Amino acid sequence: MPRKRKLLTQLSALQSTSSFPPFDALENLNAVPDGDSSKSSKYFATEKKNSSRLEADFFNQPCISLAKSFLGQIVVRKLPDGRELWGRIVETEAYLGGEDEASHSKGGKQTQRNAAMFMKPGTLYVYQIYGIYFCVNVSSQGEGAAVLLRSLEPLQGLDAMRELRSASRKGPTKPLKDWQLCNGPSKLCQAFGIDKAFDQRDLTEDAAIWMEPGHDPPGEQDVVATTRIGVGNRGEWSQKPLRFYLRGNKFVSVVDKKMEREMAATGQLSCS
Repeated sequence: MPRKRKLLTQLSALQSTSSFPPFDALENLNAVPDGDSSKSSKYFATEKKNSSRLEADFFNQPCISLAKSFLGQIVVRKLPDGRELWGRIVETEAYLGGEDEASHSKGGKQTQRNAAMFMKPGTLYVYQIYGIYFCVNVSSQGEGAAVLLRSLEPLQGLDAMRELRSASRKGPTKPLKDWQLCNGPSKLCQAFGIDKAFDQRDLTEDAAIWMEPGHDPPGEQDVVATTRIGVGNRGEWSQKPLRFYLRGNKFVSVVDKKMEREMAATGQLSCS
């Protein structure tokens, strides 16, 4: 069989695969090295090379700027079975490093847990909360600075997201609606199968997760800047407007109506 026809046949078979691995099996599958010959082919090597993924220069910007720039960009997650999940970023939080009392790197303290926050911009920092859930951040310019991805608008692979979310929920549950799949930092990690195995991965090079540019970037007047969620009593840092979200987007985790009214009154928000 000619090489081109053979590769197209392999691609067709991959796309038609209906089976989905159990959630608890994803960790082992994710651990397969990207260079494993059994998981790669010349077709996918070419696909990766021609990808429109965001490159290093995009991530190499100050934390607040990056947190805003993420809005509207696309997170792509390639599952071990070859299917891709796509989600548009609609909510972020900036954590500014040593000076930020709400940051894991406050005081400039570097540990084994937060090491990714001190790595080059575009590095994933994944940590666990309550010993169960995961949250994913992306390092930016600045020592120990990173951006938390809070919410995504699901675009592709919603059925797979539902299966991943359902596998992590206990007991009988009602099917999740689209807006419930990724409207929170731990929810989006569940829906995209992101766990500690993704910590310290490079978004500019990884074969299982990356970002692509959004097709309709929001304007400054479409972005709400307000306080972060769940930072507790951190003095002035609890009140700093370091959470950013797209106004009017139903996939945002927490809407600040008061701030939206204030911004609209001063002409900082669009009236559309």
